[in-house]
Amino acid sequence: MGTLPESMGYDVSLNYVEQPTRTFIIDWPSKRVSGMDSGLAAMRQTVDTILRTERFKWQIYSSKFGGELEDLIGEEYDYIVSELPRRIEDAFSVDSRILSVEDFRFSEPGEDSIRCNFNVVTVFGAFEEVVEL
Repeated sequence: MGTLPESMGYDVSLNYVEQPTRTFIIDWPSKRVSGMDSGLAAMRQTVDTILRTERFKWQIYSSKFGGELEDLIGEEYDYIVSELPRRIEDAFSVDSRILSVEDFRFSEPGEDSIRCNFNVVTVFGAFEEVVEL
């Protein structure tokens, strides 16, 4: 009936292998690749790339990749302060190497732009990140 004999000895168990985080490092001001790195430096770039990529805008990325930050531009300060942390946490939720996002701090209302500083905790360590709208 088209089934394999049990005596063939095929191993059907799955073995999960942790993939390395080695990646090309982009120098954003010069818009050039400046080498390769791994660990915390690679995670900084991953976080930066997620924040710079608007979700659903680019077909090359999965619909799970990126953030939804552009439509917050021009909104009221109180709305941004309440919504931005949730959207950032949602954007990072697809990467299992990012453990948490903590300590959101916002610039004072009334300025031309809103600056949000926060800490990103990864399996390689923690670092501070900034989003400006």
